[in-house]
Amino acid sequence: MAAPVVETCHVACGANGTPHVLSWSRRGLVAFGTCHSVALYDPQKRNTVALLNRHSARVNAVQWVRRQDCGPESKLISGSSDHSVIIWEELNGTFVPSIQCAGHTGPVCAVDAVLLGRSKLLVASAASDSTVKLWLTNEGKVECLQTLTFGSGFMMDVSLTLIAFPRHIICLHWPPLPFCHEDWIRGVEWTTRDGELWLASCAQDCLIRVWRLFAKLQGGREDKAEAALRLKEDVFEVTENGTTSLYAMTLETVLAGHENWVYGIHWQPSYIKDETVHQPLSLLSASMDKTMILWGPEDASGVWVEQVRVGEVGGNTLGFYGCQMSPDGHMILAHAFHGALHLWHRDPNQEWSPAVIVSGHFDAVQDLSWDPEGDYIVTVGLDQTTRLFTPWRRKGWAQPTWHEISRPQIHGYDMQCLAMVGRFQFVSGADEKVLRVFRAPRNFVENFANIAGRPLEDDMPEGASTPALGLSNKAVFQGQHLLQRSCLFLHFVCGFTWTEPPPEDHLLQNTLWPEIQKLYGHGFEMFCLASDSTRTVVASACKASKAEHASILLWSSSSWKQLQSLPCHSLTVTQMSFSPDARLLLAVSRDRTWSLWKREDPPSGSSDPLFSLYTHTKKETAVHARIIWSCDWSADNKYFVTSSRDKKVIVWGHGASGDPVGEGAVAIGPCSSVLDVGDSATAVAFCPFPCADHSYLLAVGLEGGRILLYKWRPMAEPSAASDWTRCGQTDDSQSHSLAVKRLRWRSRPGLAGQQGAELDHSWVQLASAGVDHALKIFNVHLQAL
Repeated sequence: MAAPVVETCHVACGANGTPHVLSWSRRGLVAFGTCHSVALYDPQKRNTVALLNRHSARVNAVQWVRRQDCGPESKLISGSSDHSVIIWEELNGTFVPSIQCAGHTGPVCAVDAVLLGRSKLLVASAASDSTVKLWLTNEGKVECLQTLTFGSGFMMDVSLTLIAFPRHIICLHWPPLPFCHEDWIRGVEWTTRDGELWLASCAQDCLIRVWRLFAKLQGGREDKAEAALRLKEDVFEVTENGTTSLYAMTLETVLAGHENWVYGIHWQPSYIKDETVHQPLSLLSASMDKTMILWGPEDASGVWVEQVRVGEVGGNTLGFYGCQMSPDGHMILAHAFHGALHLWHRDPNQEWSPAVIVSGHFDAVQDLSWDPEGDYIVTVGLDQTTRLFTPWRRKGWAQPTWHEISRPQIHGYDMQCLAMVGRFQFVSGADEKVLRVFRAPRNFVENFANIAGRPLEDDMPEGASTPALGLSNKAVFQGQHLLQRSCLFLHFVCGFTWTEPPPEDHLLQNTLWPEIQKLYGHGFEMFCLASDSTRTVVASACKASKAEHASILLWSSSSWKQLQSLPCHSLTVTQMSFSPDARLLLAVSRDRTWSLWKREDPPSGSSDPLFSLYTHTKKETAVHARIIWSCDWSADNKYFVTSSRDKKVIVWGHGASGDPVGEGAVAIGPCSSVLDVGDSATAVAFCPFPCADHSYLLAVGLEGGRILLYKWRPMAEPSAASDWTRCGQTDDSQSHSLAVKRLRWRSRPGLAGQQGAELDHSWVQLASAGVDHALKIFNVHLQAL
C-alpha cells in the first residue's frame, strides 16, 4: 500500500466555552467541541485522533451514546449553534455523520440519547428556542416524535433514561420536584443502580441535589411510625395497555461544598463485574470556584461526603464549565471557561495529581512561526495569548507527542502577528500600536532541554512575572534583584523544573517570558511582522485606510531602533516576507499590489542596513483583482509567490532566465500561468526542499479550510496551468473548518523530535494556523508526491 502524501502529526485546540461540550467514552476517547468541529482525544496516547467536521457553527454539546451492556460506544451525538443535531457512527474505524436532525430555530445547547435496540435511537435535544425535541432514528431515517415547549424558559440541560416498558417510548412530564434548587439549574444526569434510578442536579445556588426514583408497591400497608420516618415522596403513575404502575421520587441528599456556581455534574460510568452491571455511587461535580469534587456515601453510615477535591490555584481565569470521569474511575477531567482541559489521575497510593493533556487556543490562531532550528512552534491568537509547542520525547515511546510547554505572553489585546528573532527571542504585535520583544528565561530553556532534549544557552534571566496592574512581563534575575524579592516568590515564578509538559495552572503563571523592549512608531493596530534570515532586521506594518499609515517600518534587532519607513502602499500591508538570502523584502497589500524592496550598502560610518524600492505593481497593471492575502519565497531566491481573494496563485520572477530575483536583466513578471484554486487563497508557502523531479512544492490554504499541495515546474511559455500539478490535499477530517490564516514549512527536513526520522529527507513538515482555533502540523511525504 502506497504511503499517504499528507499525515496529521498534531492538532492543538481548546474546548468551546459551553457546559456540555465534553464527553468521555468507554472506548477511552474524549470527545469535545472545538469551534465548529468535534475533536476526539486519546488520553493514553496523548494525541488528538480525529476532528469531525460537518457543523457550520459552534459545537455546544457532545454526548456519547451509552450501551446498556457497558460495551464501547459506536455512536456520538453533537449539537450546534447551526440549530442542528448530528449523529456520528463508527464506520471502518472512523466516525462519519450518519443522520442530521434539523428542526430547532435556535442554537442547540444540550443533547442526550438512549439505545432502544440495535438500530433504534431515541435522541433528546434542548435549544435556546425554549423547546426540547425528541427524535427517533431507525436505519438512517429520523422522525421528530414530540416537541416540548417551555414558553419563555431556557433549557440548560437534558438527560434521558428508560424507567419502564422498555419496548415502548414513554414521555413523562410530572409537576416540579419538591425541595428543588433556588437558582438556575445548570446540569442534570441520570444513572441506574439495583433497579432504581438516581438523578443528580446542580445549580447556581452552589448546591448539588441527589434524587432517587423507584417503583412503589400498590396496595401495601404501612403503620404511622414508618410513614413519619419516611422521606417525603413525589408519586406519579404510568399507565400502559391498562396496566398502571406507581413510581415515587424522593430527595436523597443535598451536597454543599462549592463556593460558586456548579456547572457540571457526572456519575461514574457503570462497569461489568462477574457478568453483572455495577454502578458505583460516585458523583463528580465542577464549579466556577475552580474546583472539582468527588462525592460518595460513607460505607458505614451511608451519609454522602466529599471524598476528593482537586482544582486550579491562582491565575486570572474563571472556573470549570463541565467534568467527566474515565470508565475505570482513575482519571477525572474538567474543561474551563477559557477552553483549557484539566486532567487529574489517581496513582496506586490513591493520590491525585495533574496529568498531561492537549491544549490550544480557544479563538482564531492568527499567526505562527517555527524557531530557526525547527524544534518548536510559536503561535498567537485572538484569545490574547502566545503559545509554544514542541515534541515531547518520552522514555519507552517511539513516537513523540506535541504539547504546549510555555505561554510566553498573556496579553490584554487580541494577538495578530509574530516573528522569531533568533532561537529564543521573538517580536509580537496585537490590536495595539506597540510591538513587544520577548526573550526566553533560563528556566524555560532548561525545561525545554529536559522535555525536547536540546542544548542550553547562558546569560538569560531566571524567569518572568506579570505585575498586578500592567501588560509587561518583568524579568526575574539572580544576584541583586534576587535580594529584592522573597525566596518563596522567586521559587513560585521560576523555580520549577519540568521533565514533562506543565499543566494549565503552571502554563498560566510560571512559563512567561520577560519583555525586553517596546517598539513605538505605528499609528494603528499591528497587522503583520517579518524578520530576515540573518536576524538583524524586523519589518512591521499596521492596519491602514490611508497611504500615510500604510508604510512599512524597519527595526534593528540589535539596538531596537527604527531604521526606516518604507512608503508605497495605500491600504493595509497584509503580509511580508524577506528573501532567504535577506537581500529583498516582499510586501503584499489590501490595495491588490505587491512591492519589492532591496537592501543597499549602508552609508559610511553606519552598520545599519538600508532598503530602497526595487519594483512594484500598480492597480492598473496588477494581475490580482482582489486583496492579496499572502506571499512567500522559493529557497533558491529565484521566485516568489502571491495568493489572493480572487482565487489566484501566481509565481513571479525574471522569466525563463532563472536568475535570482533582483539580479536579472529582465523585468520581474509572472513566471507561471495563473492558478485558479477555486476558493479565496488566504495562505501560501514554498517548501524549502525540492521534489524528486526538481520541481517546486507549494502549499495553498483556502478560506474554506482545505490545504492544497501543488508542484510547479518553470516553463518558457506556460499556458492553461500546464506548469501546475496538484499532488495532494487535506481530506475532510484533516482540513480546517474555517479559513487558513498561515502556512509555514519547517526549515529542516525530517520529522521534529523523532529519533532516526529527524534527518529523513523523504519527509517534511508543514504547520497551519486557522480561524477554527486550531494549530495543525502535517507530515508530507515527498517521495509519495
